[in-house]
Amino acid sequence: MPAAHRKPKRRSLSGPTARAAATFALASAATATALDGGAAHAEPQLTPAQVKAKVDRLYREAEVATEKYNGAKEKAEKAHKEVAALQDEASRRTESLNASRRRLGAVAAAQYRTGGVDPSVQLFLSSAPDRYLDEASLADRVGHRQAGAIARVRHELREIDQLRTRADGSLGDLRSTQRALAEQKKTVTTKLADARRLLDRLTPADRPAAAGAAAHASRSLSRGDLGAAPNARAAAAVSYARGALGSPYVWGATGPNAFDCSGLTQAAYRAAGVSLPRTTYAQIDAGRRVPRSQLRPGDLVFFYSGISHVGLYIGGGQMIHAPNPSAPVRIAPIDQMPFAGAARVA
Repeated sequence: MPAAHRKPKRRSLSGPTARAAATFALASAATATALDGGAAHAEPQLTPAQVKAKVDRLYREAEVATEKYNGAKEKAEKAHKEVAALQDEASRRTESLNASRRRLGAVAAAQYRTGGVDPSVQLFLSSAPDRYLDEASLADRVGHRQAGAIARVRHELREIDQLRTRADGSLGDLRSTQRALAEQKKTVTTKLADARRLLDRLTPADRPAAAGAAAHASRSLSRGDLGAAPNARAAAAVSYARGALGSPYVWGATGPNAFDCSGLTQAAYRAAGVSLPRTTYAQIDAGRRVPRSQLRPGDLVFFYSGISHVGLYIGGGQMIHAPNPSAPVRIAPIDQMPFAGAARVA
């Protein structure tokens, strides 16, 4: 066969040449992995400003969930009290019913001893007295006095049945609310844990700035600088909030040593003798709405489109609020967050 048509023989690699080729192949594969799949799974390097933006978003989401948690907790406490009250009432009515049955039984026994078996004997001994009492002919077979007593027993049976039905419904609501409570609690704790993990990736020098822990206004601002409260209740609420400056933010807390945002405003007005609902979205409807241009010390100021944050206005464009877990109760300007509305409750 001519030399031009011969297939070139493959040369096998051995010795140093083979080792060099293998090393090159492994390095190339490692480089390709790093540029492809490895890069997709690598943790992105965030600047302190990017971390702050992410942490702020997580805190807002946690606060939304916190207010839902607070609302579910308030509803659960109310449902629990209602269930207990209904069950107590059913027990009390059952005692009354048993007393009525005993009285009817005594009358029946007396009639039996004198030879006249009254239908109330059957009522007393019946395993299903409510069914027996529904007999339309019963009233024709007993005297007027026994008929009235039997009618009262029948009425008590109906009311007890209604009470138990309401108690069962309230118990169902309570269990549903408790499930929502657990869900919101899980959401809050997850968001806060995510924020903490982000902050832990920063150096100690960058962490305070990213967490937003620096106060935006001095605690030493004088009352004269901020304006006087319009009445004694508003003044008492502002005074309480000032006394809470520096207290830690704890979600779900209403004082006296820690607060979340709506917990602080609720506690401040509770100290002033005014009862406020527990959540931000309920507090905004607890008083008269006022425009931003007419704010006075003691007014509640709300933020974000979902009404998820609240502070207590103290004048001079400033408020006292419980911001988030990265900072304690403090004074801050109301233009720090998107303003959503205000309410005057005192």
